[in-house]
Amino acid sequence: MVEKSPPLRGRVRISGAKNSALPILAASLLGTEDIILEDVPNLKDVEVICEVLTSLGAKVEHLDKGIIKINSANIDNYETKYELMSKMRASFLVMGPLLTRLGRTKNSLPGGCAIGTRPIDLHLKGFKALGATIDVDHGNISAYADKLIGDKIYLDFPSVGATENIMMAAVLAEGETILDNAAMEPEIVDLASFLNKLGADIKGAGTSTIRIKGVEKLGGGVHSIIPDRIEAGTFMVAAAITKGDIIVENVITSHIKPVIAKLKEAGCTVIENDDSVRVIGTNNLRAIDVKTMPYPGFPTDMQAQFMALMSLCKGTSVCIETVFENRFMHVDELKRMGADIKIDGRSAIIQGVDNLTSAPVKASDLRAGAALVLAGLVSEGITEIDNIYHIDRGYDSIEEKFTKLGAIIYRKTINN
Repeated sequence: MVEKSPPLRGRVRISGAKNSALPILAASLLGTEDIILEDVPNLKDVEVICEVLTSLGAKVEHLDKGIIKINSANIDNYETKYELMSKMRASFLVMGPLLTRLGRTKNSLPGGCAIGTRPIDLHLKGFKALGATIDVDHGNISAYADKLIGDKIYLDFPSVGATENIMMAAVLAEGETILDNAAMEPEIVDLASFLNKLGADIKGAGTSTIRIKGVEKLGGGVHSIIPDRIEAGTFMVAAAITKGDIIVENVITSHIKPVIAKLKEAGCTVIENDDSVRVIGTNNLRAIDVKTMPYPGFPTDMQAQFMALMSLCKGTSVCIETVFENRFMHVDELKRMGADIKIDGRSAIIQGVDNLTSAPVKASDLRAGAALVLAGLVSEGITEIDNIYHIDRGYDSIEEKFTKLGAIIYRKTINN
């Protein structure tokens, strides 16, 4: 439940990045000694990937808030259970580590948010190039190889998941793997940094060409997850949409340059510091245009939140989605709240309105849910958001953080 709230003010600390924690947790299957991960966000998706690790034979301990200890020295299971794989797409990231560590892996097709097809063909293309045999049968994918051999691999699209999975498979492969047209997201850099701490030899992460020299084995280490740039962006938009004044702490500002640029275009004041950013809203939000692109372009994971903001910008805004073909499912829900949005293929034309009105709405996916929370903060009345399990998949302590900033947001208890 979200009620119309006053302008949000105060400080909020951003949690570790979901999209960094998940592949790093999957990569912990490659280690043969204790691994300590710090600043791990408390999320449903993290819970699921930890269940996956445990089911494969790893020991997973929660030492303290945000600190997880993993030991994968004795993993012996190469098959991921369907009920776990179907909950979350990132579960598929265990395929690369299992293939290179155990020589085989069996997974069902992955689940997750219904925001597009997100094919796994690029993952499989990479595994084949490294020498794996792939079998697809009744929704299950098996891969096996006596020994992976390094090769030169070109990705047709800079897929984040494929880059991560291939990189993890290549760290124990024989020889050198060169991955061209690789994704350049900060989460790729964080994964490479983690693997190198365990003893991997990876160079070029963060550029379009990554070189991985195979090593015999990986050990253990301690690693802190980078801050979540999408959570940071969501709270920055919260300052803008409520005409508030929020200092967002624990951020790497170079990771959120497109968000900063677009908020400034909309008329907000944005002040950058070493590890924080302050956003001061304006009474005169200006229309802006956004086109989602792979990093370092505008992130597709911020598109829905910005569309909520655009709904209140004066004039006509245009949002073009180039990454996922089905990522406008939040539009109908925003329109129920009074937004004026028209869809034309992969473009959305948003005509700014004076105000939004509460309505019962459903979160179709993780970022759509965040957009509805933002819209609810400035809508007359009480907005009831259903399917909030999507939000819990990606936002750590969302009500607590918003409440501390002055938002009126709470969970409705349902009695069976």
